[in-house]
Amino acid sequence: MALLYGLLWRLLLFLVHINRALVSWLRVRLRSWKGRLWERAMAALLLPVALAGVPDPQRKVNQDPDANANPVTGNRNAGRRSRCLSDGRSLEKLPVHIGLLVAEEEPSYTDIANLAVWCMAVGISYVSVFDNHGIFQKNNSRLVEEIVRQQQDLVGVDGSKCDVEFLSQGRDKHQHHVVSCWPSVKVLSPEDGKQSIVQAAQQLCRSVENRERSSRDISVSMLDLLLRDSKSVPDPELVVKFGPVDSTLGFLPWHIRLTEFISLPSHRDVSYEDLLGVLRRFGSCQQRLGQ
Repeated sequence: MALLYGLLWRLLLFLVHINRALVSWLRVRLRSWKGRLWERAMAALLLPVALAGVPDPQRKVNQDPDANANPVTGNRNAGRRSRCLSDGRSLEKLPVHIGLLVAEEEPSYTDIANLAVWCMAVGISYVSVFDNHGIFQKNNSRLVEEIVRQQQDLVGVDGSKCDVEFLSQGRDKHQHHVVSCWPSVKVLSPEDGKQSIVQAAQQLCRSVENRERSSRDISVSMLDLLLRDSKSVPDPELVVKFGPVDSTLGFLPWHIRLTEFISLPSHRDVSYEDLLGVLRRFGSCQQRLGQ
């Protein structure tokens, strides 16, 4: 009889664990579905405004002689914008947040700027740029200049209305450069992921030490809440890795548990068709979430 009771008790414990796992999974899926629906709805409403550019009524016509003198260039840029938007709508699914992970020794600012502009043009709301040595973060002004220039050259968007955000090595200090209207570019380094986890752990330890909470209160959900960005930026759904190294190289370790990684040989001389091919591969993949 004792053996029977023991078996029944284990069965009940197993069913409780299954129930908890199922409830947690349903909560994550529901929150993710709502977040994606909201982000894509906002992108569909606001991105055409960002790409079209709002003219300034106080600006005289003769202050932009290049645009007035060369209508062919304007038509070509309008065609590029239209194609990017059309390509974005044709994809089966589009990531709200994409990461560009450069695992090469000599990063190209122009090629990364091209990729960032193309990502925003197809309708991606958040673009994170990452390299293992933090070169882009150390030379952020140069990257901003390239993004501004490529916005104008590639899709004809006024680069003076873009928001590019730089995290300062995982700390709460942010540097903002107004360079697109709604899409956001974040420039990261390995320290951003590691340092944020260290800071969250230290904060929890101090709260226990100061008797603000008990050690029993510490959970994965609490740590997850501390590690979330104050602006509620979603986790990257897709990371494109450039280079021969088969490693994430410390790219936001807490935020990539459900991220799809797709590799390309190099970011140098990468084309729009290369990026579109990656997005199509992402659109065809199925995430089973451990099933």
